[in-house]
Amino acid sequence: MAKLNVGDTMPDFQFQTPFSTDRQWYSELEKNDGKTAIIFLRYYGCTLCQLDIRTYAKEFSDITEGGGRFYVVLQSDPQKIAKDMEEKQLPFEIICDPEMKLYREFEIPCAESMKAMADAKTMLKVGKATMAGLKHGDYEGEELQLPATFVMDSEGKISYSHYGKSAGDVPAPKELKELIAS
Repeated sequence: MAKLNVGDTMPDFQFQTPFSTDRQWYSELEKNDGKTAIIFLRYYGCTLCQLDIRTYAKEFSDITEGGGRFYVVLQSDPQKIAKDMEEKQLPFEIICDPEMKLYREFEIPCAESMKAMADAKTMLKVGKATMAGLKHGDYEGEELQLPATFVMDSEGKISYSHYGKSAGDVPAPKELKELIAS
C-alpha cells in the first residue's frame, strides 16, 4: 500500500479495541452517515498521546455536535489498556495496533531522531502534559513514530489526509470538528 491521499479510498481492515476483537473498518464507516476521522498516535503510555486522548474526550461533545465520528489508533496492547481503563471511560474508541500493521500499510513514517520529532507545538504539549500531572507509562511500539490523520466518508473516500511532521502534529479539537462536520 502507498501513502493515503485525498481522493483515495481507505482499504477495509480488521481491528481490535481493548474491549472487542475482529471488527471491520467498513462496518464502522457504515454506522455513520457523516464523516469519520481516524487519528494515529503512538502508544497509551506516551504523555503526549495521553494529553491528546484526554483533550479529545473532554471536547468530544463539541467535536461531534456537527456530525461525524472519530477513532484513535495506538501501538498498544489491548489487554494493557483494558487493565487501565473501563469500557465506556472514553466517548470514542481506541483501535489497538500493537504490531503496527496499519502504520506500515498506510506508510506513516517515523522521525529520524527524538530531536526531529519536537517542534514548538510539541514542546507546548509537553509542558501541558507536565502541568496536568501526566506520567509516562509503558513504552510500546515505535518511540519515533509520527502521527497521521485521515478523514473519510461512509464509503472510505478520503477528504483529508495529513502525515504529521512532529509528535504533536495532530488536529486540535476545533480543527477536528471542522474536518468531520457533515
